[in-house]
Amino acid sequence: MLPKPELDVHSGVPLYLQVHQQIKASICSGRLVEGEKLPATRGLAGTLGLNRATVSAAYQLLESEGLICGHVGRGSFVTAGTPQTAPRLNWEELLPEAPSLPAAAEPPADELISFASSRPAEALFPLEAFRLSCQEVLEGAEMGTILQLGSPGGYPPLRQYLLEAARHAGLARPGDDILITNGCQQGFDLLQRVLVRPGDRVVVEDPVFPNLKNLFLRAGAQLLGVPVGPEGIDLAELERLLATPRVRLLVVTSNFQNPTGATLPLAARQAILRLARGAGVVVVENDIYGELRYRGEPVPLIKRLDESGDTVLLGSFSKITFPGLRVGWVIGPHLLVSRLAEAKQWSDLHTDQLSQAALLRFAESGRLEKHRAQVRAAGTERLEAVLEACRRHLPGGTTFTRPEGGMNLWVRLVAPLDAGELLMRAQREGASYLPGKYFEVSRRHPGGLRLSFAGLPPAKIKAGVAILGRVFSEELERTRAFHRWAPAPAMV
Repeated sequence: MLPKPELDVHSGVPLYLQVHQQIKASICSGRLVEGEKLPATRGLAGTLGLNRATVSAAYQLLESEGLICGHVGRGSFVTAGTPQTAPRLNWEELLPEAPSLPAAAEPPADELISFASSRPAEALFPLEAFRLSCQEVLEGAEMGTILQLGSPGGYPPLRQYLLEAARHAGLARPGDDILITNGCQQGFDLLQRVLVRPGDRVVVEDPVFPNLKNLFLRAGAQLLGVPVGPEGIDLAELERLLATPRVRLLVVTSNFQNPTGATLPLAARQAILRLARGAGVVVVENDIYGELRYRGEPVPLIKRLDESGDTVLLGSFSKITFPGLRVGWVIGPHLLVSRLAEAKQWSDLHTDQLSQAALLRFAESGRLEKHRAQVRAAGTERLEAVLEACRRHLPGGTTFTRPEGGMNLWVRLVAPLDAGELLMRAQREGASYLPGKYFEVSRRHPGGLRLSFAGLPPAKIKAGVAILGRVFSEELERTRAFHRWAPAPAMV
C-alpha cells in the first residue's frame, strides 16, 4: 500500500517532483510490489490537497521511467519492484541544478479556480476564423516555400508586415531590423546569449516573472532588482543600480508589467532613457501586454521615445492570439538583430514558417483585428470583476494594484500573512495563485501574490477571489486571536 507522501511547500522542489520521488522510493525499496495498483490521481490529489494535474504529472514521470503503467479504465499499476540491474549513469550528478519552477503553474484541474497562469482564455479563441486562415495558406501558391527551410530571421512576408507596422507606429527607425522568434521567451534567451557574459549584471524589475529571472540566472548573470510600485519602477533606486559596475542590460515591461500590472508613466519612460544612456546600458523593452489596454490612454513606448534607436523592443502574438503557436519578434539595431539571427540559427535554424504564415494571413484578412476587439471587451469585464472582487472580499489592510489592462494584478496581504504558506490551504478550498516567492529578485515578498485573471470568466473570478478572501480573513483572525490571548512575558 502506498504510504501517504509527505510534502514540503517551502522546499523549492515542485510538488509533482516530491510526489514522484516518494512513490519511486516506495517502489525501489520494495514497499510497493510489482502489479500493485496505485491510488487514482483524483483520489490521491484529494488526500494530499493538491491539484489533480500535479499528481498526473508525477504519474506520467513514473511511467516514462518504466516504474508504473497506466491502463485506461483500470488505473495505474507498479511494473517494477526493484531498480533496473543494468548499469545506469547518475543523471542527478550529471545534470546541473535547475531553478525551481512554480508548482502552481501546472495545468489546473477542472474543479480548481486557478489564477496561477498568465495566459489568454481558450474559450475566446476564434477557431473557425483561424481554420479558414490556415486553409487559405495551405491552398496558396507559396505552400512549397513555406514547408522548405527558411531564413533564421523569420518568414519574409511576416517580417515585412511587422516591420512596416512598426515603422508606421514610429517604433522602427531606418537603422532597425526585425527577427521572428519562438515567442518572447526566446527573444530574451537570444539577447542574453549575444549581450551577456557570466558575471555581468542585469537590472530587472522586482518582482518579475520567473521565466525571465531564471533565464538570466542560468546564463551566469547577476540580477539587480529595482522595486516596482503602482506606477512602475523606483527611479531613484534605478539610478543607483545603473551606477554599479558591469551592468549590461536594463529589462523593463512598460505596459501592464508581470506580475504587478503596473504601467510606466511618460515621465518615467523618459527618465529611464536618460539614465540608461548616461550609464551606457542597453534598454530592453518588453511589450507583450501592450495591446491589452482596456481603459485609459496609451503611453508612447520607450522605443518610440528613443531618438537614438538603440532601445530593443520585444513583441509577441501570444497574449493577443494563440500562445501555442510561439511567434514573437525582436526589433532593434540592424547589427544586433543580425547577431541574434546567427545565435538563433545555431539554436533552431528558424521559427516554424507555417505558424508564421497562418498568423500573417489571420492578420491581413482582418480577422486578427476583430479578435483583438473581442479580447479587449472580454478583458474589460474580467478586469472589472477582479477589482470589484478584491475590494469586496480581501481582508482589511490588504492592498492590490489597479491596472488599466493586461492579465495580472498584484496583491499584498496584511502582515503577518504569508502567501506561500497559505497556498495549499487555498488550493484545498478550490482556488490557486502564484505566491510572491517565485517573483522575488533582490527583496522578499512574503505577503505578495499574483492574480492572473484574463483566462477566467467573470463568474469564476468572483468565486475564486471570494474563496481566497475567506482563507486570508480566517487566517488573519486566527493569528490576531493568538496574539490577543498569548500570555505576556514575566517582568523580572
